[in-house]
Amino acid sequence: MHSEPATSLRNVDLWDGSSARGLSTLRWSFTGTDAVVESVEPATSGSADASGDAAAPTYSVIPGLIDTHVHLVGYAGSGQKPDFLTWPLVTRPEEQALHGLSNARKGLLGGVTTMRDLSADEIQFSLRRAIDAGIVDGPRLQAHGMVSMTAGHGDMFIPAAFEHRKPTADGVDECRKLVRHWARAGADGVKIATSGGVLSEGDKASWRNHTPEEIAAIVDEAHALGMRVAAHAHTAAGIDVALEAGVDSIEHATLITTAQATAAAKAGITLAPTILINDAIAAGLAGVSAEQSEKAKELVVKRDALMRAAADVGADFVLGTDANGHHVAFGDQMTEIRRMAAVFGWTAERTLQSATSRASAAIGREKNLGSLAPGYLADFLVVRGRPWDDIADLAVENIVAVVSRGRVVAGTLPQ
Repeated sequence: MHSEPATSLRNVDLWDGSSARGLSTLRWSFTGTDAVVESVEPATSGSADASGDAAAPTYSVIPGLIDTHVHLVGYAGSGQKPDFLTWPLVTRPEEQALHGLSNARKGLLGGVTTMRDLSADEIQFSLRRAIDAGIVDGPRLQAHGMVSMTAGHGDMFIPAAFEHRKPTADGVDECRKLVRHWARAGADGVKIATSGGVLSEGDKASWRNHTPEEIAAIVDEAHALGMRVAAHAHTAAGIDVALEAGVDSIEHATLITTAQATAAAKAGITLAPTILINDAIAAGLAGVSAEQSEKAKELVVKRDALMRAAADVGADFVLGTDANGHHVAFGDQMTEIRRMAAVFGWTAERTLQSATSRASAAIGREKNLGSLAPGYLADFLVVRGRPWDDIADLAVENIVAVVSRGRVVAGTLPQ
């Protein structure tokens, strides 16, 4: 017989997504396959936590982490990994879905309770529906369809002789049609590229992707259909295009200027820095090609100083790793967060906000995710230490329990 799931956690140090609440009692209740926070209240005076010492609580609670930029469909097996770019081309979609679910669960066990896939199709849409219906366990998912041009980022890496390519759009009408296709398929949003890429073989980061008229049509159509637009942009020129188009988030933003950072902050546009993956590619790790490594090296040599200056003028960087299970593992998100703190010179609390309350705003879920307050969804972590005081405490080895939709999916709640 299965015991009833817990609905309260008493006398734990709690950080609610913005600030510390001190020793608290957290209560939540179930609504079908989900759960919501009922209350966050000060702990009863004189009561003790699991350590037996009310003055020095052992455990802390923080909201579940939100990674705003992942790619779930990648080889999830152990041992020698196949080529990252060609594996999806030679693998059945049914099998890809199983690998995607495995990657999603690895991230969940590492404390990431919400992920946004920025190169999704029917595989990720199906995964999201199955998880939401309670058929399989996994993190909350958002999925954006890619609107790429012929010979653009997202198209260049396909082997020349391979006939089956992801859909592309050229011309204003085709761009609008592809946005509508993704809306009908169930996408939460779309992703565009306003510069070339690093992993996409054959192009350069400096290449223009789409014309201004095409990009304007994509953004207009997506917003008209209630979908957010994430823009891949490495170069300053690409970031200018994204800002002018009125996108909702900029991914990478590698060579951002302080003027662009100020404009993005004023417009409420969030930025996902994807630091670890570009470090790995520049270092030639994970079997990257010489071309890919050289492109990354040209970008990262200037990146840290530019991003630090952008953060200093208020750029709203949020957690976005570009995790794909190959160059950045699912479950490495806490490493990325600690790296963000070092690059941006942030306090531990500001850093933690970038992966919780600020990240929820980046995906349009600030009203029910990323914070622990009445009415918010019950996704949270129990950890050792106080990561809002010392970001070094935010480490996978310090996870005591991961709670998703009110249920423990990893570890054990303290008694």
